[in-house]
Formats: sequence, structure tokens, C-alpha cells
Amino acid sequence: MTSVELAFQKIGDEQSPPLIILHGLFGSGRNWNALARKFSEHFCVYTLDMRNHGNSPHSDEMNYQIMAQDVASFMDKENLKSASIVAHSMGGKAAMWLALTQPERIDKLVLVDIAPVHYDHSFSEILKGLNSIPLELISSRKEADDYLSKNLSDVGLRQFLLQNLTIKNGQSTWRVNLVVIEQAIEDILAFPATDQVTPFTKTSLFIGGGQSDYILPEHMHIIEELFPQAKVETIFNAGHWLHAEQPVKFVELASRFLLA
Repeated sequence: MTSVELAFQKIGDEQSPPLIILHGLFGSGRNWNALARKFSEHFCVYTLDMRNHGNSPHSDEMNYQIMAQDVASFMDKENLKSASIVAHSMGGKAAMWLALTQPERIDKLVLVDIAPVHYDHSFSEILKGLNSIPLELISSRKEADDYLSKNLSDVGLRQFLLQNLTIKNGQSTWRVNLVVIEQAIEDILAFPATDQVTPFTKTSLFIGGGQSDYILPEHMHIIEELFPQAKVETIFNAGHWLHAEQPVKFVELASRFLLA
């Protein structure tokens, strides 16, 4: 496994405790800019772009073992012996794997609407929609959205996905590595085998969305087995992107835990 050098943004006083933020699938660190500013009141915040996302390098390898190693390598480069981590969805699985395999690197862990389980969610419509956009024929996001709307009716989801589109001098390209993401989607939906790892015994907080199906009652036994000191909170009037839907409540819950 070869780690890549992750792109990142940093905000806050370098003398403050470090906090790393990891985004989810089809996201990027900049999705978290507003929340990073809030957290920077108490932390030096690093928002990372995961491999094959944002401004980070593209790679044919994509699984949670290598994504966790990317984060560890980033910490080495930035001379961070350890840090707290806030991580959503795909980023949350990478953070969980880092916690289970290199627990000394993590101070406190906040997992946002994700559990260490295999999901049956389908991203086929999203991938079909993104692949349906003829990049060589479009010169605006409006044109891209017209194509995408034929597969995806959710305006908010389309706007989120189209943040990955770069248009420069009339040339359109994807920041995300769609080809590899499509090839690796089963690994992204899954979670690595845990029979050889030791439970993460430091405190962790799982925050779920009440309108989401990513943290369900049947997931609790595996959460408790792998993260025995875990606390679980729910933001009831929010879905999978709860940090965007209910940012004030999310920052309140996460900060209370991180600063305790």
C-alpha cells in the first residue's frame, strides 16, 4: 500500500489542540469550511481531501486500509503525534480503521452518521448520473445540471455533487476519480475484517441523523464491541448530511464531547 500526500486546509491557532476533519464520499474538505471556522475557536483545524477527491491525488487503490494510512502519513508530515478526528460517512470509516489499528494517533473520535458495518446502499444512480454528463460538450454547471437532473431529482444532492466539477477555459473535468470510485464502491460500502484488531478503548462519539438509516439499532452491538467507550447521540430532524442540515446542533454536540 502506497499512501498519497493529501491536500488540506488549516485554520486556527497552531498552539491549539489539533482537530482533523474527514469528509464523505463525493465530498471534499471545503464542504466543511464553515464548521471548521467554528471548531477553530478551540482547535487548530485541518480539513483534508481524501484520495480521489478534491485536490488530492488520484490513485487506483481505494480502500479503508490505505485511506487510514493516508491520514497517518499526513499527520507524520505535519508533525502531529496525535489528534482528535471528526469524520463523516466514508471518512468516518477511514477514521475508525485508523483508530482500530493505530489508536495512539487519535485523542478523541467523532463519527458522523456511520457505523463499522457493510451497507447495502446503492450509489448506482449517482454514478450513472455523473457518468451521463458529456464533459466535452458542456461549458457551464447549468448544462451539467440539466444532464444530471435526468437521473437525480434531488436539487440539493445535485448541487453537492456538482461541486466536484471544474470548468476552466471551457474545459470541464471532475475533481473526483469517478472510474476508481466506481470500481471500488463495494470496498467503500464495506468495512475491513475486524477479527485481528483490538477495540478502540478511548472515548468516541457517534452522531446519527434521525431521518437516516446509517446508524440503526442492529448496528449497536458491533459499535459497542469495537468502540466500548462510545457514546451515541441522534439529531432527530436531520438525515445523512446532518452536519449541513443542523450545523448549530451538530457543532454543539461535537464540541461538548471534544472539549470535555
